[in-house]
Amino acid sequence: MATAIDTGEVRFCLQDEGTGIPLLLLHGFPATRHLWSALIQPLAKAGFRVIAPDLIGYGESEAPPGVRIDMASQANWMWALLEHLHLARITLIAHDVGTAVAQLMAVSAPQRVRGVALLNGVFSDEWGMQSISSIQAWNETEARRLFPVLQRRLGKNVALREMLSAYEGEKGGLRLIRASRDLDPRQTVGMAERLRATGVPASLLWGESDEFLSIDAVGQRLADSLSVPLVRLPGGHFTPLECPVEVADALGRFLAVLGP
Repeated sequence: MATAIDTGEVRFCLQDEGTGIPLLLLHGFPATRHLWSALIQPLAKAGFRVIAPDLIGYGESEAPPGVRIDMASQANWMWALLEHLHLARITLIAHDVGTAVAQLMAVSAPQRVRGVALLNGVFSDEWGMQSISSIQAWNETEARRLFPVLQRRLGKNVALREMLSAYEGEKGGLRLIRASRDLDPRQTVGMAERLRATGVPASLLWGESDEFLSIDAVGQRLADSLSVPLVRLPGGHFTPLECPVEVADALGRFLAVLGP
């Protein structure tokens, strides 16, 4: 069940399930918290508290008009959310540009991060921006047409279409256009090296057939920069929905290494 939290500046919509060591699950673009729908209950049943918010300005989380919803701002808002929840330390699990938020958080306060698991993520200024250029250039007066186009691109993948349902209609289309235009790949230039220097334990999982962030062009370079093994998964870009069993197994091994 979704929970709403208003911090005064922004409004979070999130799922908060289970008890135990807290995990913060961060989706990317153009996703919502529903990216993690197949993993929340298994992780909660494994003894973790699973917190999966919509990023601010994405899904059902709200930001004031005119406020930038870039990934650096998201990192600050996520710390504010954790303060509201009275959580001193967290394990970060992130996907796509959500991994930019995770990297920024871990570098800014490594003492508060138990570990970082990055799935099909970003490295330096490699954010796969070419794949969203059409959304950035979309005519806002035709915003209502954006969701049907995304549906056609996703074909028969029901889980992906459900994940994106928050962007249906004119209001949803405008939210997606705004989010795309506020993405700034410069925010993670040099960040992987800084993350490695913190000593925060990291794990890197990647779908072998990712068409947006290539496992060879981006994944292996990120793995080399972090000096961690690259776990190859039998999926494309949206691995938490495409191969959730394999993702859960890999995350389980990483979380076990972090200990209680």
